[in-house]
Amino acid sequence: MTAKDCGHHHDHRKNLYRNIVAALVALILLVLLTILLIFLVLRPTKPKFILIDATVYAFNVSAPNFLTTTLQVTLSSRNPNDRVGVFYDRVDVYATYRGQQITLPTMLPPTYQGHKDVDVWSPFIYGNTVPVAPYVAAALGEDQVTGRVLVNVKVDGRVRWKVGTWVSGRYHLNVNCPAYIVFGGNRVNSGGGIAVGSGVKFQLVQSCHVDV
Repeated sequence: MTAKDCGHHHDHRKNLYRNIVAALVALILLVLLTILLIFLVLRPTKPKFILIDATVYAFNVSAPNFLTTTLQVTLSSRNPNDRVGVFYDRVDVYATYRGQQITLPTMLPPTYQGHKDVDVWSPFIYGNTVPVAPYVAAALGEDQVTGRVLVNVKVDGRVRWKVGTWVSGRYHLNVNCPAYIVFGGNRVNSGGGIAVGSGVKFQLVQSCHVDV
């Protein structure tokens, strides 16, 4: 074999490798484009959250500026999609007041939510002598005098979409549920709710704002 033949054979192999790589890249791009088109056509809708009720066992300020909170909340989540499932990989529930977190996060169990399915959670959320800013303690005193305190129940987590056998990457789930607690004087008013043992349950059925 001459040097010319060797060079020609080398070029032929190079072209063959190039064609194989180009075909693989084209195939990968085609698969990704197909997945994207399916995803866009199905248009997954974010879950719908409702805060059903909140039971207050403790909600009081001690000197100088410490807030103790014990709540049990009932949340429902509905998947409105016909062909898209939702994986809840990590979901934390906690409470805030006037923009400040007043309880530790409580983790919900990971779960898969099928098409049109509804899940209901009833976690306890606690905050024992949590230091709050002086203006927060003052605002709470004013709200208690007026008789209504707005506490926001927050859900923070990671979700994935499932279409057929394909599963998306993780998306940030952010849910905000307003909960109004009724006070009489400086104490939770059972007239605004139902006495449950040492707590007072408030029926809320409040739609939550959801960002994904």
